[in-house]
Amino acid sequence: MIEVESLTKRFGATLAVDDLSFSVSPGTVTGFLGPNGAGKSTTLRAILGLVIPDAGRTRVLGKSYAELGHPFQQVGAILETAEAHPGRSGRNHLRVLATAAGVSRARVDDVLELVGMTEAAGRRVKSYSLGMRQRLALAGALLGDPETLVLDEPANGLDPQGIRWLRDFLRMLAGEGRTVLVSSHVLAEVAQTVDHVVIIHKGRLVRQAAMREMEAMAAGAAVVRSPDAARFASLLNEAGIDAQSMGDGELSVAAPTARVGELAAANGVVLHELTAARATLEDVFLELTGDEAQ
Repeated sequence: MIEVESLTKRFGATLAVDDLSFSVSPGTVTGFLGPNGAGKSTTLRAILGLVIPDAGRTRVLGKSYAELGHPFQQVGAILETAEAHPGRSGRNHLRVLATAAGVSRARVDDVLELVGMTEAAGRRVKSYSLGMRQRLALAGALLGDPETLVLDEPANGLDPQGIRWLRDFLRMLAGEGRTVLVSSHVLAEVAQTVDHVVIIHKGRLVRQAAMREMEAMAAGAAVVRSPDAARFASLLNEAGIDAQSMGDGELSVAAPTARVGELAAANGVVLHELTAARATLEDVFLELTGDEAQ
């Protein structure tokens, strides 16, 4: 469980986070979304005890990060691409982390296998692609077998195959009962991965909802094709339903397909096509934040 309660943080004259509250439950993957400068990184750092709030508090497993008895075994994190010595192998980098955290070195090979890095483990980090460095960072976050994961842009640098792997991997971790909070700009991928979303803008909470609720927000429009499109558009507008011509007898209608079909039948309008038009998570995100996706 991750809890953020009335979190506020200023950096000089800049209000980075403004009275922000949300929670993340175990057994779920939660997407943490917001435009650049929304306060996501500051919030993640506050959760991990790297930023001291001006007001409010954050808790992991019911305690502040500083109060955790064994933080490395309780919380795993990626805040940026792994900072590893370029001349050191991936395996040796993880061995250093394991020693510092009091984790068995045998765990190193386990996490390398988990993230698909066994074959590359003996290579020097300087030869790794950005995607491989991300996998190495994830392996480091998993060394302590933590109950909670806080991941900032873990898909950065991954190719399409790697992104699919990450999606399945995060779902597996949540299926084991872990709490997974993921900050990401890849909204299309978030929509296929997460159970819940937390959207912030200008440091404030805009929406916390289950992904199914966000999908419902994206529904409710229809695309119509009719040989009598102009008359049908007038009928729809008279009924208080916005209908816009897209040319070639097509209309974009701001109403569910059932309502559109009922009006067409009642007025003898022939329809050649009636389909639901769904917005994407990105569309909903833009509507909620009023900003361009970053």
